[in-house]
Amino acid sequence: MNTVSMEPIRIGMLFSQTGVTSVIERGERMGTLLAVEEINEAGGINGRPLRLVAYDPESSPARYQQLAEKLILEDGVRIILGCYMSSTRKAVIPVVEKWNALLVYPTLYEGFEYSRNVVYTGAAPNQNSVQLAEFMLRTCGSRVFMVGSDYIYPYESNRIMSDLILERGGEKVAEHYLPLNAEWDAYLEIARKIKRLSPDFIFSTVVGDGTALLHRAYREVGLDPQRMPIGSLTTCEAEVQQMGAELAEGHITSAVYFQSVATALNERCVRKCKQRFGPDVVTNMCWEAAYFQTHLVANALRLAGSDNVRELLRVLPGSEFLAPQGLVRVDEDNHHTYLRPRIGKVNAQGQFYILEEATSWVRPDPYLVDHTLQDWSSRVPLQAQ
Repeated sequence: MNTVSMEPIRIGMLFSQTGVTSVIERGERMGTLLAVEEINEAGGINGRPLRLVAYDPESSPARYQQLAEKLILEDGVRIILGCYMSSTRKAVIPVVEKWNALLVYPTLYEGFEYSRNVVYTGAAPNQNSVQLAEFMLRTCGSRVFMVGSDYIYPYESNRIMSDLILERGGEKVAEHYLPLNAEWDAYLEIARKIKRLSPDFIFSTVVGDGTALLHRAYREVGLDPQRMPIGSLTTCEAEVQQMGAELAEGHITSAVYFQSVATALNERCVRKCKQRFGPDVVTNMCWEAAYFQTHLVANALRLAGSDNVRELLRVLPGSEFLAPQGLVRVDEDNHHTYLRPRIGKVNAQGQFYILEEATSWVRPDPYLVDHTLQDWSSRVPLQAQ
């Protein structure tokens, strides 16, 4: 007699609780945990609960790779939710491809990549870089100073941004990279160079703990965000909370989600997150992607009837979910996600005032074939700046 298994479905989770990028990865972990709790409270996957098997990769690409293999070979996991830095994603991809597992990746990244064994739920360059380049050139000026952390994403992101700025008549006055563990003096030297060169704006791809150091050095040398703001794709509510609103106020981020998105669904999700993890926690674009991708995976598991990767890849592409940012959809061809771009400015409360946003979702173009804006509106929301 055949019986239907009620055993939990095990899913791997790899987000760092320690290391240089833990401040943002802890948010991704919170988003995942919140979604799993919602899924299980609603009856799980056809009666079977989800069970997370989690490890701390310590912000180390080598450890990410080791733990991904452990999840697949020792823990019997077929799906891994995780990774923040591109170097960690690239360390895991050969593992999931070798063992035909699935990585679902909730972080914006530099694009120019496709793997059958990866679903990308963070922004591609045409969903944040194009919008930021257009906004900064239109509102600040044409001369840009680029500074980033020394790993894959900043190099590739700056390459893309350089092309976007130069083809629009802008000028790159300098480009510098700092180690992920760079200390205060290195950031102070960069800030002094920025002051000497006096660009119209700074494009920062600094991540992790260095973000706070960059903003502190910026303030130390007397730079003014009203005249020369830092524009970023990566600086979100988590880093703003870490450094303090007084250092972040006035600076600009391009993202598909901010905690301040004024919809009833987002406000409900933010409230649940604070009830679950504490009143002082903040949500951000990576938290949101980690949250909605978990629901997308759960819906695919229900349709597939198992965690068989071949079956999941039959139902995940084309699937949709009403996320805190709005409706999202996994593209059938490239495994990236339709998302809704926005431009925000940090206010005195450490939240983002949304300056501009797309009128609807933007189809992912990870290879940036089209450098133009899609479905973009310069609407300014009716709220006090």
